[in-house]
Amino acid sequence: MDEFSHTFVVCAYKESPFLRDCLVSLTKQTLPARILMATSTPNDAIRSLAEEFGVPLFISDKPSGIGRDWNFAVSCAETDFVTIAHQDDVYQPDYLKTLQEYGQKAKDPLILFTDYGELRNGAVITENKNLKIKRMINALIKPKLFWHSKFMRNRALSIGNAICCPSVCLHRSAYPDFRFDESMACSLDWDAWNRLAQKKGSFVYVPEILMLHRIHEDSETTKQLEADGQRFQEDYAIFRRYWPTFIAKWLMKKYAKSADSNQI
Repeated sequence: MDEFSHTFVVCAYKESPFLRDCLVSLTKQTLPARILMATSTPNDAIRSLAEEFGVPLFISDKPSGIGRDWNFAVSCAETDFVTIAHQDDVYQPDYLKTLQEYGQKAKDPLILFTDYGELRNGAVITENKNLKIKRMINALIKPKLFWHSKFMRNRALSIGNAICCPSVCLHRSAYPDFRFDESMACSLDWDAWNRLAQKKGSFVYVPEILMLHRIHEDSETTKQLEADGQRFQEDYAIFRRYWPTFIAKWLMKKYAKSADSNQI
């Protein structure tokens, strides 16, 4: 792949105290970055930051919803590659540069995604049980030899969702009709990777910590973990795409334990 045209689209929601940090991290990329903001909850705080950073702001006329918001965010970009930047998270200066380097080595990339750390109460966490498990799963598709393998990426996805959503760069021109499932509230990213994994192309894993995912009481991850019933139903449904009932139930028990470190 020769060209890597990319846009960060920041999904802004209500009034986040961390939105500025996210925008600052994107402006500090070592390559010039295209940055947009998309929101379904316009307010003065979001408008003020968009104006301050000179970032075009796109406002959805549809009700808020994680799937609707993500689909709208992707539709705002005009480039082949898009990263949906979550407003609470920060990106390392070399995120874009490294993705470009890996993307240019990949054959027909579907998604590129990176390793990540966590931000908890201002502290950077690069090692915990949850992160170790995810790195072990992603190791299945770490070698370039396996980037193009449907078998290997489906084996990784059959164990759980080890792909950090805000680290993902979508190659939207490779699947122009693709949309996140707006009926889902928690596991729509895992569902998306599962569906894309069946397509011809590459899943490119960059084993470098190139972004930090913030865990706090109001974060989407925390809200999803607290939405126990729906999260369980959606995760179980995806496990059942790969496994018979008894194995899916056993994996659900293990999967729930691995998520404990996401709790505040």
